[in-house]
Amino acid sequence: MATEGGGKEMNEIKTQFTTREGLYKLLPHSEYSRPNRVPFNSQGSNPVRVSFVNLNDQSGNGDRLCFNVGRELYFYIYKGVRKAADLSKPIDKRIYKGTQPTCHDFNHLTATAESVSLLVGFSAGQVQLIDPIKKETSKLFNEENSCQHLWKVDWNEERQNEGSKTSEEALVTVQRLIDKSRVTCVKWVPGSESLFLVAHSSGNMYLYNVEHTCGTTAPHYQLLKQGESFAVHTCKSKSTRNPLLKWTVGEGALNEFAFSPDGKFLACVSQDGFLRVFNFDSVELHGTMKSYFGGLLCVCWSPDGKYIVTGGEDDLVTVWSFVDCRVIARGHGHKSWVSVVAFDPYTTSVEEGDPMEFSGSDEDFQDLLHFGRDRANSTQSRLSKRNSTDSRPVSVTYRFGSVGQDTQLCLWDLTEDILFPHQPLSRARTHTNVMNATSPPAGSNGNSVTTPGNSVLPPLPRSNSLPHSAVSNAGSKSSVMDGAIASGVSKFATLSLHDRKERHHEKDHKRNHSMGHISSKSSDKLNLVTKTKTDPAKTLGTPLCPRMEDVPLLEPLICKKIAHERLTVLIFLEDCIVTACQEGFICTWGRPGKVGSLSSPSQASSPGGTVV
Repeated sequence: MATEGGGKEMNEIKTQFTTREGLYKLLPHSEYSRPNRVPFNSQGSNPVRVSFVNLNDQSGNGDRLCFNVGRELYFYIYKGVRKAADLSKPIDKRIYKGTQPTCHDFNHLTATAESVSLLVGFSAGQVQLIDPIKKETSKLFNEENSCQHLWKVDWNEERQNEGSKTSEEALVTVQRLIDKSRVTCVKWVPGSESLFLVAHSSGNMYLYNVEHTCGTTAPHYQLLKQGESFAVHTCKSKSTRNPLLKWTVGEGALNEFAFSPDGKFLACVSQDGFLRVFNFDSVELHGTMKSYFGGLLCVCWSPDGKYIVTGGEDDLVTVWSFVDCRVIARGHGHKSWVSVVAFDPYTTSVEEGDPMEFSGSDEDFQDLLHFGRDRANSTQSRLSKRNSTDSRPVSVTYRFGSVGQDTQLCLWDLTEDILFPHQPLSRARTHTNVMNATSPPAGSNGNSVTTPGNSVLPPLPRSNSLPHSAVSNAGSKSSVMDGAIASGVSKFATLSLHDRKERHHEKDHKRNHSMGHISSKSSDKLNLVTKTKTDPAKTLGTPLCPRMEDVPLLEPLICKKIAHERLTVLIFLEDCIVTACQEGFICTWGRPGKVGSLSSPSQASSPGGTVV
């Protein structure tokens, strides 16, 4: 783990970090925030979220950025690494009364330079459809009645920025007919111009159509399908109305959901600690997973749809195989709850496999070289070509990242030693002691590949992954038994969680739920969530929730403190990484070789004259 120094140095905010591909650097002139940059009380505020859309205009500057801070919502031109941000000129800005924005999503399918559809969810349960380019409000969903209780007032004089004429919009309905709880996640259904899905802290999800009304009375439902810990109802009415479907998933809040790249599957994570993956069209449950303890807060898919990563209150990131429906790795690097996980489709590396193992065509190889960049329409073809893990044509390294309430950014590599543990004989041998091999050798870029005939693996796989030995006690030296080699299974010994805690001098965070307090033989810490039909305490040691020593443990490539307040956003773009914290600062990290010369800093001045 990339901890640096001790004491004061460990608490410093990092402005750059280095990985095998080079130096990532914070671009202070590309930071977005509230225009007046006056600090606000983030306690009790909903998480800051960021949404991007590209308008595909001819100017070459078609990226747009939306973010919420407290009760405010902003819409800017995003200039990325090319040009400094000008906070004095938002395209649209709104302040809401009686409720706060909690999440938002653009419809990329219908976005043009003249119009864009933006859905905004609120803490009081409503969902609003707005057009921040036209500065219009189209519809309000989950409202009190068919009349939309909205009005516009002039922007307060003290808050006005250099003659900006944008208006403030207030939303004050207090009675919701469909669901009264906070909106936790809202997304357009992939490939649809009108359908969108909304999740609430009640544990319910609703499918809406923007072309339909919600009706003036509470909806009546009839059961469509049900299974273990979920049920789906249709709206029962004479005329078509919203919501079209009501999903009830698990127990407790439904914290986030994510569609697979091909749009056919839906992954949901809930406060009851379960990941549930559904076939969206047939409403069938594909598979489930249970957190080590506590709720799951975030979820994302790999660009090819083969793996799902989750994070949550167990301070872990967990990698789940969609094909095998099982946990294949856990990552321990955060000291508090993990709030966002995301794959980086632009840093996925592809290497030629051993000639004796290559069983694919040139087309397969070229297809994988571009995988992650052509995500929209080619995902399904890639899946069909790579549906077998026994005959892989190339070696793939997935990169994903995570941010958490510990203010740290972690980057992780998921490599073939984790994805394909059953390796040929020549790949199964290793050093008898890997206790001291917790980082690549000096001068190594972490990308070494073992060729046939070599009797030893590198001291550590490229991903810094440390699969546990299934037979040795944690913290002791172990050797790979001949029987294990014969069976083609490569397992390594590593430090126990207790030893890791002592080695890194980690301090308990205030929730007292960090991994140092968990014993794999104890289940008394697991009874922290609401009981479901599947008793969470009984899932430990099962395929739903394997014990810590039963799956590989990933170490982060980098683990850096990059903010003063908890981090709530992590987005990977082609030329940069975007993060945001609860203070409302949206930061741009230029990728290696992608940082151009920014325009004059004077263009990035705030109204008070401070350079952003």
